[in-house]
Order: sequence, then C-alpha cells, then structure tokens
Amino acid sequence: MIAAPTDRPHDPQRRSLLGGAALALLAAPLGAVGSAFAAPAGAVGPRRAATAAAWGPLKQIDAGVLRVSYAELGPRHGRPVLLLHGWPYDIHTYAEVAPRLAAQGYRVIVPYLRGYGATSFLSVDTPRNGQQAALAADAIALLDALGIESAIVGGCDWGARTAAILAALWPQRCQGLVSVSGYLIGSQQANQAPLPPKAELQWWYQFYFATERGERGYAQHRREFSRLIWGLASPQWRFDDATFERSAAAFDNPDHVAVVIHNYRWRLGLAQGEAQFDELEARLAQAPAIAVPTITLEGDANGAPHPPAAAYARKFTGPYAHRELQGGIGHNLPQEAPEAFAQAIVDVGAL
Repeated sequence: MIAAPTDRPHDPQRRSLLGGAALALLAAPLGAVGSAFAAPAGAVGPRRAATAAAWGPLKQIDAGVLRVSYAELGPRHGRPVLLLHGWPYDIHTYAEVAPRLAAQGYRVIVPYLRGYGATSFLSVDTPRNGQQAALAADAIALLDALGIESAIVGGCDWGARTAAILAALWPQRCQGLVSVSGYLIGSQQANQAPLPPKAELQWWYQFYFATERGERGYAQHRREFSRLIWGLASPQWRFDDATFERSAAAFDNPDHVAVVIHNYRWRLGLAQGEAQFDELEARLAQAPAIAVPTITLEGDANGAPHPPAAAYARKFTGPYAHRELQGGIGHNLPQEAPEAFAQAIVDVGAL
C-alpha cells in the first residue's frame, strides 16, 4: 500500500544506538567509505542563498521507520531522479540542480536524511542508527512509499555512498548512478586498517566523535563545527552566511547528533549496528561491483580525502564515464558546480 504525502509534524525523542562499544581509536580508510568536508574562502564566485531554487512547500510521507520530509520538483509522471545529500549538508546541495532537471521534464525527489531537517522517526523506540545499510534502506523505503519502481540516483558524500549501495544491491531500482568521488561503499572490517599519519590526520573528526567529549562538543557547537568542515572540504568555494545558515537549520533536528555520532562510531567498529542489516552489511563488505550505467565526478579542489578515479574505475562494470571538473570545485560538488552535476544526471540516462 502506498502511503500518501502529509504535512503532519512529528517531534520524537532521541534514542541513541551508541552504547556498548569500546572506544578504542582505530584508524579508518574512509576513502572507501568517504564522508564530508566543505567550505568558505577561495576563488570560486559566491553562490548566494537568494539565487537558489525555491523548493516551494516541502512534502512529508511515511516511509519505513521515518516520516520523510522532501522536496519534489517537476512533472509527476516525469522520469524519476532521487538526489541524496551528505554530512554536514542538506537538501540545498541540490538547490540549483533540481530546477534544472525539473525544467527538462524530470521528476526530482530530494529528501532530508534521517536526523536532518523535518525528517523524523515514527517511533521513539527506533535506534538512531547512522550505519550505511540503514541509510540505504531509508532510500528504498522512500521509493516504495512514493510508488517509484526505479530512478536515476545521484549523491554526494553520505549520499554518494547510499546511491552506490542502491546501485550495487538493488540494481533493478536504479536506472543510473551519478556519484561524487566514485565508489564509497565500505565496511567495518576494511576500516580497521591503519593509514599513514598524514592520511589519518584528514579523519581527525572521526576520532573526536569517538569520544564523549566529541559528542558533547558537536552538540554544543554544531554550526561552528559544520562551517569548519565546509571550509576544509571546499577551500576555494566562497559562500555567504545566508547560504550556510539555510543548510545549518537542518542540523537542529533533535536526532541529528545521535545519527551523526553513530555513523562515524559504527564505521570504526565502536558502535553496534542493527541485526536486521547484518546480511546487507556482509554483502557490502565484499565490495560488490556496480553494473548500472554510472558517471563519477571529482572536483579539482576537493579538500576531503578521496581516492583517484583509477583506484575505483574497475568497480563499475557497466557503461561508465568519469569527469574531472576544473575551476576550484570542492567536495560539495553539486552545489558548487550545479550545471555539471545536472548534465551528468541527464547523460547517465543515455549511457
């Protein structure tokens, strides 16, 4: 049965899934499970909040364990496109991508992830789980709730990983994949391997989040923390205060800190996942190949750790193209280079 969109508010209490794991600081090679950075300063011209697309009223729909808040643009019977954001970002990563696609007849769905914006858990008893399989299950549940059999899926940061998981494990639901920084599927096992010191330094915030002090610090200073990450990951992206604050409002979600902290602790094996995702995680630990048509993108000024395209190209066994963007483009590529990202969505559908 397909759930109908609703505007009902929901404000659940937090329930963390963070207890029970030792806080041994283990290095994590998250080039395979890469995450976020992104930023002010530099030579790329500022994109002001006033120039971004007006979403119109956001919609809500019950999907799986969530009441998902999402933007929808374009004709209802257009070719579906699902766009997924990461941390510490929100749906405005696609504020200038979505209207470009809608103008070409695509039906564009841009949801707030669990722990962001007005997306909420339907039950106070649901663990505030941030593991990769849980986020992928959320995306599948959203497609089911919307009655969408398959879609082109695009993502950046956490969203790129989730999009890749959909393409790998549910290829029948994914018409094509557009992924920033390539193949980001990883596992707890892979993340046990230490990296060289300079590489470990790039993941400093993971080790901070592994501590109770880090959890409290992020809760108290999430705006300052997120703005710092924006700057580290996109050192040449000049954005104004309004652009940052528009996204930072999404981090006020009452479950945000719990989901983010669990995500990074789970990666290091410092927090447990849910048993219902064990089978999916076992499959993901095998680093499955992706056969659906794929375009990967990389900016020339990505300050977040990321592997070279040659390191992951063989993971894409179907029609595949890689594009390197010039001009000071950083980690939050869809917001910094919306024309290029939108064009990749269009092009992947023709591969």
